[in-house]
Amino acid sequence: MARIGYARVSSTDQDLALQIERLKAAGCEIVRSEKVTGSTRQGRSELASIIAFLRPGDELVITRIDRLARSIGDLQDIVREVKAKGAHLRATEQPIDTSTAAGKAFLDMLGVFAEFETNLRRERQLEGIAEAKKAGVYKGGKPRSDREAVQTLHRDGKGPTEIAKALGISRMHAYRLIKAMEAVA
Repeated sequence: MARIGYARVSSTDQDLALQIERLKAAGCEIVRSEKVTGSTRQGRSELASIIAFLRPGDELVITRIDRLARSIGDLQDIVREVKAKGAHLRATEQPIDTSTAAGKAFLDMLGVFAEFETNLRRERQLEGIAEAKKAGVYKGGKPRSDREAVQTLHRDGKGPTEIAKALGISRMHAYRLIKAMEAVA
């Protein structure tokens, strides 16, 4: 039986050290980690690798349930995959152990609250944006590319594909910037 740890944070400026330390203290021989959002399973290659590696009797260990999933649907899918491998899930900081009935029940309850928390955060963000728009202070996201560089390249006869490659932006973004410039002119 292997005890495999999984640590996750949402952004690159967050630190994984505390989670990794706790997983090793819980007896994890292997600890995999990644810096990616937990609101979806897309792009979570380390988690996919762990699930593929699990064998009967293995234990997937996390520090808290929100490190594994932020929606009840994803959480249930992950637990089903772990169970199908003959393994189980355990959290070090919460009474979760899917090898027990009480642990399974608590897992479902925490999963509902994790999803609820995500939805509340999204609602607060949208409310804040709406208020900022009303006050005339909402500027949107920060610019992802240099509009002047796009304009210069376009004037030099470059097409959207060439502009996108030259500036490291998507072709669609180049098209949008060119269209916006043409609308102003």
